[in-house]
Amino acid sequence: MKIVLLSGGSGKRLWPLSNDSRSKQFLKILKNGDGKLESMIQRVWGQLEEADLQNHAYVATSKSQVEMIYSQLGSDINLIVEPERRDTFPAIALAATYLYSIESVNLNETIVVMPVDPYVEISFFQALKRLEHVLDHSDADLALMGVRPTYPSEKYGYIIPKEEAGDDRPFVDVHSFREKPVKEEAEAMIRQSALWNCGVFAFKLDFLITILIANELPIQYEEMLKRYDKLPKISFDYEVVERANRVAAVQYDGPWKDLGTWNTLTEEIETPLIGKGIITEGSLNTHVINELDIPITLMGLSDVIVAASPDGILVADKAASPQIKEVMKHSDQRPMYEERRWGRYRVLDYMRFPDGREVLTKRIFITSGKNLSYQYHSLRDEVWTVVAGNGDMILNEHRFSVKVGDVISIPKENKHSLRAETDIEIIEVQTGSQLIEEDIVRLELDWSEIVQLCRV
Repeated sequence: MKIVLLSGGSGKRLWPLSNDSRSKQFLKILKNGDGKLESMIQRVWGQLEEADLQNHAYVATSKSQVEMIYSQLGSDINLIVEPERRDTFPAIALAATYLYSIESVNLNETIVVMPVDPYVEISFFQALKRLEHVLDHSDADLALMGVRPTYPSEKYGYIIPKEEAGDDRPFVDVHSFREKPVKEEAEAMIRQSALWNCGVFAFKLDFLITILIANELPIQYEEMLKRYDKLPKISFDYEVVERANRVAAVQYDGPWKDLGTWNTLTEEIETPLIGKGIITEGSLNTHVINELDIPITLMGLSDVIVAASPDGILVADKAASPQIKEVMKHSDQRPMYEERRWGRYRVLDYMRFPDGREVLTKRIFITSGKNLSYQYHSLRDEVWTVVAGNGDMILNEHRFSVKVGDVISIPKENKHSLRAETDIEIIEVQTGSQLIEEDIVRLELDWSEIVQLCRV
């Protein structure tokens, strides 16, 4: 059995902590067993290891999330990277061609696809193994996992079975699906033994490869990459699940949540205050999550969420907080905070002058032993000031040490890299006509390879 974790999301539902590069699964606001803060993706990855499934797992994601995933999970994980975001059917089709043509996975192998960020216990991952059993002992094309509803939620999709499962029949045949019904409809479906659809489905690799062939789509990974921008933007549910001849569902009776909005996420945050701030007595069911260096003081307010990051500040009634995705849907603000495989950065200031010149100031943190890629920029000059730690610098093939107080000028087109000997922080000031993250040409990532390019 192979597991494909879908890591997507545009980052609007948990604004301002989430953005286009840091979606909800990367927010470090849940406590692990050691009392340390971890993200949803880190929690799920650890649970997969505990269930002895991690070595069989792949993460399917977009280019914009690769650095964040490496930062949080390490660089040894199996990644399948979309050339661009399109939807779940193209993403899963790409993953299937990767498993088939690159990994040489047997066509009879069971593939389990699931979101990267469900809030569940370890029993959930142990239950995934039941999906393979269903496919092996039934004539179902697909096997889904559904959760027994605890209340008539209007936020989830529902799986409506043809009949109830019995002790001697560990799965049900699926009759139909219903997305986000009103409360009265949800109550009626629950009386029909409907299950919450938790977005988990399994199939034999041969099933999806056959669909790709029937639709005259590539089954070789490299060819799929070339044609990826031509694939329809459509969900796997609509393109495959609802067209399947027979779909079975396994019922999971343990705890399950989709922590996709501030009101649901804060239900699982143990402490009301994360970051600098004060919450006075009498403020009930209130959370403050502050990533800024300035304190937030909240007095006499209940049932609210206050979230602050370099991207902005949100103050909302928890019941109204799901509306933030709609409110922010037209915002095209660049991310002000990002995690990378080498560390992280935060935008401190941005100015645009009447003549079109732009100035952007960042605070960059590079973890000890990590390095920036050997790179250059075409649209901007940079000036670095080292404010903490020390490192090994390469500028135009010349290698030298840098320490606190050093100032390095890097004009456009100059090739450069930096390796942290200790944790190092620099203040970077960019000036140019267009200050965008895409203005970067990476020549080499591995430090040992970069060093080989040096003359001194």
